[in-house]
Formats: sequence, C-alpha cells, structure tokens
Amino acid sequence: MKKMREKKKMKGMRGILFSFSSFFSFIEKEFHHIFRDVRTMLIIIGIPVIQILIIGFAVSTEVKNVQAAIYDPSNDISTQLIINRMEASEYFDIVTLLKSPEEVDRVFKEGKVNFVIVFGENFNENLYHTGEASVQLIADATDPNQGTTMITYATNVIMNYQQELMQEYNVPFQIVPEVQMLYNPEIRSSYNFVPGLMGLIFMLICAMMTSVAIVREKETGTMEVLLASPMKPIYIVVSKMVPYFLISWFIFIIILILSVFILKVPISGSLIWLNVFTLIFIIVALSLGLLISTLVKTQVAAILTSGMVLLMPIMILSGLIFPIESVPVVLQWISSIIPARWYIAGARKLMIEGVPVYHVLKEMVILIGMAALIIAISLKNFKTRLE
Repeated sequence: MKKMREKKKMKGMRGILFSFSSFFSFIEKEFHHIFRDVRTMLIIIGIPVIQILIIGFAVSTEVKNVQAAIYDPSNDISTQLIINRMEASEYFDIVTLLKSPEEVDRVFKEGKVNFVIVFGENFNENLYHTGEASVQLIADATDPNQGTTMITYATNVIMNYQQELMQEYNVPFQIVPEVQMLYNPEIRSSYNFVPGLMGLIFMLICAMMTSVAIVREKETGTMEVLLASPMKPIYIVVSKMVPYFLISWFIFIIILILSVFILKVPISGSLIWLNVFTLIFIIVALSLGLLISTLVKTQVAAILTSGMVLLMPIMILSGLIFPIESVPVVLQWISSIIPARWYIAGARKLMIEGVPVYHVLKEMVILIGMAALIIAISLKNFKTRLE
C-alpha cells in the first residue's frame, strides 16, 4: 500500500511538472511569436516610448517663442527698455520692427506674427512729464487661450517696468495698456476648435475609411484580381476613393452648417476657397488611408494604424491644442510632415481671419505636394505587392 501511494504521489508530481512544463512552453512559444513580428514589437514598445517623449516635451500650458512685432514711433529709452525685457524673456521673439501703423494688419494677415506692440507717440516724454503713457497690445485671438496668455505676459513686463520707475522716482507713473483681441474679440473657444476639429475629423475618418475599404478587398482576394485587370491601377484606386471623397465633402458641409448656425463661428473669408482648400486636404487624408492599406493586411490593423497612430501626432503637433511655437525645435520639424498642421493653419486664416486666398498658398501647395507624393508611393507599393 505504501509503495502504491508513493507511486501515485510520484505520478502526480510528474503530472504537475509536465503541466508546468507545457504551460511555460506555451509562454515561450508566444514570446517567440511576439518577438518575431517586428510590427507588433514596434506597436508594443515603440508607441509608448514615442508618446511619453512627445507628450513630455510638447504638452505645456505655457506659450513660448511668440512671434511678435513692434511699432515704436518714439524710439526712446523707455520703449527700448521694455522691448529689451520682452526679448530677454522666453515668451517673445521679436521678429520685425514696423515702420507704420498700416503694416500691423499686413503682418497679421501674412502670418508672420501673432502679437504686435504699438507704443504711443512721445512715450518717454509723456511718461515723465504727465506720469502717463499709452501702449497698445494687439493679439491674434483665433486661439483665445494663446491670445489671452500673450496679453498677460506682455502686461506683466510693462507693469514690472512701471513698478520699478515708481520705486526709483517715487512718482505714480501709469502705463495704460490698450488691449485688442484680433479676429475673436468675444474670446470664443469655438473659433479655435472648429477648424482644428475639422482637421482631426477628416484626417482620421478619411484615412480609416479608405484603408479599411481597400484592405477588405485584399482580405477577400479581390484586390489582386482588380489590379490584374486591363484597367490601370490608378483608375481602380481612384474609383475606390471617389465615394469616400463625396461623403467627406458632405460631412464638411454639415460641419459648416453646425458651426455657423449653432456654434456661431463666422466664415470671414471666401467660402469657395475654403471648400477648395478642404477638398485638397480630404484628398491628402484619403491618400494616407491608401498608403496605410499597402502596409497592413487586416482590417483591424488598418483601423488601429489609422486611428491610434495618427491620433496623437494630430492632437499634439498640429496646432489643434498647443501652439507649434511652444514645442521644441525638433518636434516643430516633425510637425511639418503632419498634413493636419497645414490644413488647420490655412482653415483658421480663411474662416476666422478672412484673409485673401494668396495668404494660404503656402499651405495649399504643401498639401498638394503631400497628396501627390503619398499617392505615388501608394501606387508603387500596390504594384510591388501585385508582382
């Protein structure tokens, strides 16, 4: 009996050991599968690393390196001291000195500056003789948070200078800032978010629709049949994109109607050119979905790539939430390859600032170039896969 018990016990131990051995074998096998798939490793390790680096450096409530211009008809010691203090701060970057008040509107429309300081005539003389001097602070308030922050920074610099004068001369000096919030005097956040959300929506939805539709054809094996037909690949691909192009344009019309009549966001510029500019961006987004479809094999992978991978760069590096000027220079370079950055900047100019279309030519040409490049790469990839 004792020997039988020992045998059963040994058999049970061997069973347990075998179970553990099998269990760990399955774990080892799964590790091999994960490590063998480079794309999975990039998703598992690469994306969190990129997220923590980008968010850690880019996400900031501070507004830095504001492109500012100065109009200083007095050019006296007081105005120079204030300008020097602003240049010494990390918040302002004085990019130009204006020669006339008429240039203020021009530099804003050209997108050269976000902030302008206009000193009054005989600033230093008025300050010392009457105890008062005037200065005008003009901020681009298409992004109301950024505009308010710029005004606060500049006002603090001026008030600190005023306080030092009062302590030195024991005289109640008073520098009166006159604030003007350009393009958005009511400081409505919708003025900023509507163009930004349009860029986010079209980039994600269009890329997702195109990539999923084409990958679905690849999964069923019909895409290779279509590409092997006498019709040229570009015609087949364009025929797949046209329905989504029209659907996206319909979505754009709905967004405009809601923005104007519900959110009270004005369309200050040309509605026709806003349509043209948006349709160019939609083509870029659809082309990006086409490119994604050449890199993945399943619909799930297409959704994850077009959704998760594109979402964070658009949110952080497109100017949707955080000013591009406030992020490190390296991330500013990276943001240049994000199509949504150029669309959001152009849409704000056309919708909120109401500038003529030639002020948006730079953004338009960049988006057209991106669309042509992405489509060319995508078609080449399709041809390679077919061969």
